[in-house]
Amino acid sequence: MAIWQKLLQIVEGGVGALGAVFEWASSFIGDPEMRRQVAFSAAMIALSAKMAKADGVVTHDEVATFKKLFVMQASEEQHVARLFDLAKQDIAGFEFYARRIADFYADDRQGREDVLDGLFVIATADGAVHRDEFSYLDRVGTIFGIDGLEFERIAARHVVPEEGDPYLVLGVDRSMTLAEIRRRYRALVADTHPDRLMARGVPPEFLAIATDKLAAINGAMERIERARGKRGRA
Repeated sequence: MAIWQKLLQIVEGGVGALGAVFEWASSFIGDPEMRRQVAFSAAMIALSAKMAKADGVVTHDEVATFKKLFVMQASEEQHVARLFDLAKQDIAGFEFYARRIADFYADDRQGREDVLDGLFVIATADGAVHRDEFSYLDRVGTIFGIDGLEFERIAARHVVPEEGDPYLVLGVDRSMTLAEIRRRYRALVADTHPDRLMARGVPPEFLAIATDKLAAINGAMERIERARGKRGRA
């Protein structure tokens, strides 16, 4: 069963508001992989719908963007549209959703970072992160316990991946040798591999997150190597 249909069945089958999915997921004793995939998908739907309202009203175009970025069959599009409607209709604010997600991923910082990465992918789909969207993502990051330099590192992968600071993207210091930076780079690539994301509970439908993140990481490493090569630094 596709994740979208499963999520909609859970919501309309008795859980109620989309935000309650996280309580359900936390207590669900069935398939742990399905539990994490449902929770991640609910997080992406809920927070992306609320983010769309950060700079206006959720429009058909914004729903279409979500469907374009993440893999789904044509038969599943109605489920995604319905879930967006539920998120729009829910009177709870985005902070309510963000706190529920943070609670679900209480001991899993990487899981919270995966959600934030996904939101950045959606926010940059039209070519830029608007000021209100960036403020929204900053606040979500704070609720997730990802702020300061850590939030800047994630943002740098998405907002200005070609012109931004490649050292910030990789989370390395300029004083490090090229060998040390390469070790960090290889660890990031391994951690971003689609298989690793799926093991953390990211559904296959969302693997565009890995593609976007890997492109930024690879680009940052290439820029550092070019710069170090010109200066003859190891």
